[in-house]
Amino acid sequence: MGTDEQNNKKQDQAGQSKNVEAGKETDRAAEKKDKKGAAKAGQDEDSHKCCGCRFPVIIASLQLVLGITIAVVAFIMKSLSSSLLARDTPYWVGIIICVAALLGFYMYCITYQVDEQTTLQFIIKLIYFLLCALGLILCISAVAFAGHHYNQITKFTCQMSSEQCVCRQDPEDQIARTFQYNDVSDCESVTRTIKLYLLLQMVLNLTLAIICLLGCYVMWKHRYQVFFVGLRFHPFKNTSQQQQKV
Repeated sequence: MGTDEQNNKKQDQAGQSKNVEAGKETDRAAEKKDKKGAAKAGQDEDSHKCCGCRFPVIIASLQLVLGITIAVVAFIMKSLSSSLLARDTPYWVGIIICVAALLGFYMYCITYQVDEQTTLQFIIKLIYFLLCALGLILCISAVAFAGHHYNQITKFTCQMSSEQCVCRQDPEDQIARTFQYNDVSDCESVTRTIKLYLLLQMVLNLTLAIICLLGCYVMWKHRYQVFFVGLRFHPFKNTSQQQQKV
């Protein structure tokens, strides 16, 4: 009888030691899994970065810089001659894109919940997408207006007349349309300076149109929830780990 009791005790101790070792192995496996998950999350987060910044933040930054540049160039053009129309000085494009860029900074530079769990997030993302789409259309329109005016200036024949620069496309045609540029010192400011600014506006607006298209593409492809700022909280993961440990 004594021998049987000792054998039973040894078996119980062996079983307990095996259970303890199994629990330790389970804990180690869970820790390794957590480390791999954290490393993978870090890699996923880093994969959405460009030059150390998250890619949509770069889009918003470029929109802000180009929007301000377009508006400044437009106001400089307006100061050269009061005869330039609003379509030739697209400051309105710069203002709208700056608003879109500020919304982009607000959306990407704060910590927010994933999957649009608040109405405010959905509204801001929708407005940003619509402003990018509107900015794309306006930039293309500005490029078309500037290109048309640039093409006209290359064919102008101008002469000064009482603080006005009077230009014609065909000087021999007496009934040809004339273009008057008021408040200019000489016609060189029209044939050279304004033409240069129109070319600059075409380049800036075309670049901004590509960036707005890229912003719409990013928002559409990733369904408004891939790029995030801050840490994700996984409550179910912690609960499953506690259950495994128990």
